[in-house]
Amino acid sequence: MLLVHPVTELIRFIPVLIATLVAGARADNPLWSLTVVAVIVAIALTRWFTTTYRITGDRVELRTGLIQRKRLSVPRNRVRSVDVEADLLHRALGLAVLSIGTGQHVDKREQFKLDSLDAKLVPQLRTALLAHTRGGAETADAPAITPETATPGTTPNGPAVEIARWQPDWVRYAPLSLTGFAIVAPVVGLAFQYGFAQIFLKSGTVQDVGHRSAGVIAGVMALLVVLLVVVVSVAACARYLMTWFGLQVLDDGKTLTIRHGLFTTRQTTLDLARLRGATVNEPLLLRLARAAELEAIMTGTSPRQKILPQAPRTAVHATLAHLLGTARAQPPAPALVTVPLRPHGPAAHRRRYTRALGPLAAAEVVMLAISLAGGQIPTWVWVVLVVAVPFAVALAWDRYRGLGHAVLPAADGNPAWLITRSGCLDRDRDCLEAPGVIGWTVRQTFFQRRAGVATVVAASAAGKKRYHVIDLPLAQAWELIEAVTPGQLGVPAGR
Repeated sequence: MLLVHPVTELIRFIPVLIATLVAGARADNPLWSLTVVAVIVAIALTRWFTTTYRITGDRVELRTGLIQRKRLSVPRNRVRSVDVEADLLHRALGLAVLSIGTGQHVDKREQFKLDSLDAKLVPQLRTALLAHTRGGAETADAPAITPETATPGTTPNGPAVEIARWQPDWVRYAPLSLTGFAIVAPVVGLAFQYGFAQIFLKSGTVQDVGHRSAGVIAGVMALLVVLLVVVVSVAACARYLMTWFGLQVLDDGKTLTIRHGLFTTRQTTLDLARLRGATVNEPLLLRLARAAELEAIMTGTSPRQKILPQAPRTAVHATLAHLLGTARAQPPAPALVTVPLRPHGPAAHRRRYTRALGPLAAAEVVMLAISLAGGQIPTWVWVVLVVAVPFAVALAWDRYRGLGHAVLPAADGNPAWLITRSGCLDRDRDCLEAPGVIGWTVRQTFFQRRAGVATVVAASAAGKKRYHVIDLPLAQAWELIEAVTPGQLGVPAGR
């Protein structure tokens, strides 16, 4: 900690150091920047003297702070997940950062994080913090953990089974997400904000090109688009490698362990007893490449707890079948992957096209009214409107094709499952087990009432919290609720 915290704090305050360096240079006094460095290092060093932690038989406690003393205390039976991270500096020093998740959304400053722990203490410490997942002795009877008693060992739940492993060729799917644009867009925005666009447009080269022909300008624009796509793709691949390199997903029957990372390694351990299902995320570009992402639906963790990043659909389906199969005493996991979804009927089909083509039709009516009133509508506006029609039709067709649901009834002691899918540009297929449903909402807008359809929302304490079955015929809505949770709501009288 005496080395890690000063280094990390200096990196964190690089903008302040640059500002003081510039101020010191103008004042011809370099001591300004040295004084600021000394203050930052001194404050960082105090963290070693003021931070202590204790793990007893039933609680985990952390005390820190110099001026404002803070004490965090978490019951061990409330621990939902344990994350272990180690960047290059931590790994070089044999240290790690252990974070405890309790399922509550807290401020970053209130997170229970043990920084710069001896990496040798982490395996047994993680096992002890998740001891309540064994289903045996209560955590109150578990022994306290000290540096003398915490030795590396295997999980008490038995040998882990590897259910997924990262493959190098998965990198080709990275550019098919929007992460590259998310990385490049802020850089481009800052460049334009600080006058890069004006400098570029007023340069002699651009002015010379502008005086030539429209073909040259179009070629330059096309080249810039290609260059942007290349830069975005490279950025997405780099981020994908740094985040997901060496991914392993291990299942020991009680906990799920996810390991990944190139420079900063991360290991997340999740309690499988809190698993309520999974979501297969299929954005448009990934779907065209026959790829997808896999997220776990769990209580007490992130709403989008990712299990697999962009990966082939076969790998996602295999991991999904194994995950839901071994965690729930052999439910119909293959059916969760392959079951055909029930379409939502002609009213839902009609609404997809109405919602896609309606705005274009309204825009056309407005433009015709303006033209008849003597106004001038540029030709390119009409061209854009005409070109947008086939795209709107394709969007409506794909949205309806992706709309559907299925219910796998309870059998052989296994719970019922609700499977629902919707979306086009960002499509999710949610598999939610019936015990994870804590309530229902049947919602109808004005236009849905006219069409005789409704949106059924299954409320859950896990994952995204709300799972929608969109534009379902109203008569089928009550049947769906009764099939998933018999007797919980029932069919209203007269329906």
